[in-house]
Amino acid sequence: MTTTMNSESSNNSNTPAAGPVMTSSKQPVQSAKNVDTQSVLKSLRYLEDFYFLILISLLQSELMALMMSGDSGISAFPEEGNIFCWKGTITGSKDTVFEGTEYKLSLSFPTDYPFKAPKVKFETGCFHPNVDVYGNICLDILQDKWSSAYDVRTILLSIQSLLGGNLTCR
Repeated sequence: MTTTMNSESSNNSNTPAAGPVMTSSKQPVQSAKNVDTQSVLKSLRYLEDFYFLILISLLQSELMALMMSGDSGISAFPEEGNIFCWKGTITGSKDTVFEGTEYKLSLSFPTDYPFKAPKVKFETGCFHPNVDVYGNICLDILQDKWSSAYDVRTILLSIQSLLGGNLTCR
């Protein structure tokens, strides 16, 4: 068992005492240096701001990729003034009971996107086993099978595919 001795051990401040700490084996152990809390907080705020800017850039690039994709029957665009809330549309796939029907969706991106899935809901009524009466969608990639590799385009295509398939939520 190693015990530490420090002449300032009676100091009750939250800042670690400076100076060498001796162990029972008489070997000096490096102690934490005094930390300027304000500079640490300033650095953390800077990193949060930096991450926020990266997230905005990511959502803008996903928007551009979606617009350039040329995929038929899907679209989405941010609501005015809020890059984190989008309105999307999906047109029912050909040769299904949903063919030609246009569905409105809302997409809400969390601040830790793409590491967490966006919340996606049908705004238009949709009678499907994987959609509840409130528009919530039971789709594995929006829940426990989410991967940061997914983007808005793949989400919309997956929901469109869900409407054309026989998948049901478990």
